[in-house]
Amino acid sequence: MTLPRADEPHPDVQSFLRMYESVDVPDFEEVSPAEARELFEQLQVGAGAEIGLESVEDRTIDGPDGDLPIRYYEPRAEPADEPLVLYFHGGGWVIGGLETHDVTCRKLADESGYPVVSVDYRLAPEHPFPAALRDCYAALEWAAEAAPDLEADPDRIALAGDSAGGNLAAATALFARDHGDPEPAYQLLIYPSTGDVTATAAYEENAEGYFLTADEVDWFGEQYFADEVDRGNVYALPRRAYDLSDLPPATVVTAGFDPLRDDGGAYADRLEDAGVPVAHHHYDDVVHGFFSMVGGPIDLERAHEAYDDAVTDLRDALE
Repeated sequence: MTLPRADEPHPDVQSFLRMYESVDVPDFEEVSPAEARELFEQLQVGAGAEIGLESVEDRTIDGPDGDLPIRYYEPRAEPADEPLVLYFHGGGWVIGGLETHDVTCRKLADESGYPVVSVDYRLAPEHPFPAALRDCYAALEWAAEAAPDLEADPDRIALAGDSAGGNLAAATALFARDHGDPEPAYQLLIYPSTGDVTATAAYEENAEGYFLTADEVDWFGEQYFADEVDRGNVYALPRRAYDLSDLPPATVVTAGFDPLRDDGGAYADRLEDAGVPVAHHHYDDVVHGFFSMVGGPIDLERAHEAYDDAVTDLRDALE
């Protein structure tokens, strides 16, 4: 499918794009993964410092190959038996971490009233597929077991993530379905990568000039997939799965000026065709990454709208 985009980006997005171009940031594919991580952190860190919560705590849990760092966001003064959101950050499986998505997790916890756990999964190319997926599934197993101690409901765990994190949330839900346990209750997929994005109109239409470029999409994939055969693995690209039935209900967020726009839309359609309840929110005048543009120098009205929609969906499904 081809989703629509506005005639031009929202005025606030245009201001962001002008600012981004003015700082002359190199494209990620022009630098090493380590340098790309440093650049991304410089662009993101500190944006969410003003969103106060009851507590924020860094911890480690048992991962498949050692300690797995997490950050626990508690918005409640008196914890009760609430849903729990497990969040997987974006960044093309190569960049990003607890700090770059701190604002996203703080706002999601604050707006929903639910505790949020951000997972610092291993990054490619040092740890290619399926390392990140294994970490995310281990985090789901931990959350299901630890939920009572966190005054959360193990039967109401939502998997959430943006971009590559949306991919990991969808893949974790699919892997959990196929393995029978634990059973997440919801998926919040924010402009997820789910299939062959190069075969979509959006990949060509939004190839450059709108923050995330087609060349960067290609570079991220090259880092994540150490073996080309992995691109055919349904847990790497869930839209390749023959059967998407019996998955948790989902919210899918897409952006008009995003190379991943039609990929996310196609996954929403596939889920709906398989009988999975889906709420698809398409924001036709914004770019990839807009969900993180809150609480800092770039504070997009459309991003706040997206949080409102996502939180409404979570509450409707989980309460």
